[in-house]
Amino acid sequence: PNVVLLTPGPYNSAYFEHAFLADEMGVELVKGTDLFVDDHKVYMRTPRGPKQVDVIYRRVDDVFLDPLAFRADSMLGVPGLIGAYRAGNISLANACGTGIADDKATYCYVPDMIRFYLGEEPILQNVPTYRCSEPQDLTYVKEHLKELVVKEVHGSGGSGMLVGPTSTKAEIETFREKLLANPANFIAQPTLSLSTCPTFVEEGIAPRHVDLRPFVLSGERITIMPGGLTRVALRKGSLVVNSSQGGGTKDTWVLADH
Repeated sequence: PNVVLLTPGPYNSAYFEHAFLADEMGVELVKGTDLFVDDHKVYMRTPRGPKQVDVIYRRVDDVFLDPLAFRADSMLGVPGLIGAYRAGNISLANACGTGIADDKATYCYVPDMIRFYLGEEPILQNVPTYRCSEPQDLTYVKEHLKELVVKEVHGSGGSGMLVGPTSTKAEIETFREKLLANPANFIAQPTLSLSTCPTFVEEGIAPRHVDLRPFVLSGERITIMPGGLTRVALRKGSLVVNSSQGGGTKDTWVLADH
């Protein structure tokens, strides 16, 4: 099959990641303008003429994927792509709607999912999470805003959130108004103390907070890949490691005794 990785383009904060993935997978990195739909089939423009595409791994959000099906003003997607998908002529490695797993409120139900689908007790415990849609949780969150991290359930990239311990009184009060206007749009968690790592920044070598994102391949068996993505908050004192909020990445070294 002919596989491509669909990126919003070089102005996206994760473009380096898109290019790296495409290079490592040995597939073409394409933008929406590199693809077109004809007779419910998706084609890629090449110097040797159109080439049919069989699989798309997309890094474009649902609403921007097809201006004929979703946002009509989107310049990032491919007109007619959803029609080709419905016709069965293209596979989307991450289909529309899979973003439901990114809804932060879903996290609260993971232990119940494990019990229901696997008949097992979770091995790893969840971080305590307060659903602000629940009256008792909302009451607690309102009284402890300066201690908690409050996040939009649909937020991403570290945006739309409050880190209570590092926020001013004015910022907390402004966020409180947003929270009370739409409690169901937020969850809250205790502020976790991320590890720090020596980091080369403008003033020299200084500690910056880091986290590790491991990768797991699920197939006939589950494989935890060696290494992972180490993300670093480059701003002093910041706990937000997302690249769109000024975060960066570090090499991840795995030391193995053979």
